[in-house]
Amino acid sequence: METRDILIRLKNGEISIDEAEQYFRGQPFEEDLGGEQGYAKLDTHRKLRQGFPEVIFCSGKADKFLVEIFGKLYEHEGEVLGTRASREQYELVKSHYPQAEYDEVSRIIKIENPDKLREGCIAVCSAGTADIPVAEEAAKVAEYFGSHVERLYDVGVSGLHRMLSRLDVIQKANCVVAVAGMEGALASVIGGLVDKPVIAVPTSIGYGASFHGLSALLTMINSCANGISVVNIDNGFGAGYIATQINRLGVKNG
Repeated sequence: METRDILIRLKNGEISIDEAEQYFRGQPFEEDLGGEQGYAKLDTHRKLRQGFPEVIFCSGKADKFLVEIFGKLYEHEGEVLGTRASREQYELVKSHYPQAEYDEVSRIIKIENPDKLREGCIAVCSAGTADIPVAEEAAKVAEYFGSHVERLYDVGVSGLHRMLSRLDVIQKANCVVAVAGMEGALASVIGGLVDKPVIAVPTSIGYGASFHGLSALLTMINSCANGISVVNIDNGFGAGYIATQINRLGVKNG
């Protein structure tokens, strides 16, 4: 059923508002970008269904594809976010959209509404300075999606007093993102000190036996602390997304 047909039926009282909303939630996607040899099907109704618009994973995308996808999403949403972008990709996008911004640490490129309201509280903690790029990806994604973020960096277990000195900030948050490489113990320590969900993010930081983050991943999955969920290695985006979902529930029920 076309959008116009739905609206006409709603106006005529043939369907309810809830029924009309359900039709819109089921809308598919933008027609293929690139014609018959289409390279992208943009999910322009994702925000309606899930509460979050589609985000661009920039790494590996051809220049032409990236620019057109970026432009289409910006046109539809009025803002757009891309993750894992290189400086070269940013310069390319900026040549078409001068208002685009780039963060070297998190490798995020975006055009964002400057008046966006950020609510609630998410605490993003990194065990070490080397973990900050992944932590910043989580923090900036959460901020883009409308969450207030408190950052606590370089608070790993080798100097536990550093984290304990900011425990009040961690405990007041609606959820905590714990980013750690090496042995990945930070998530377990925080999990034993808070009554809110902890999202553990293993990073690929560490020496040989860390196996590019596998050691931290296994530690976090096997944590004896309760209330810990684990995302994939270096997946700051996934952590920021889930944290925002939890934070929204905290704001709604607070």
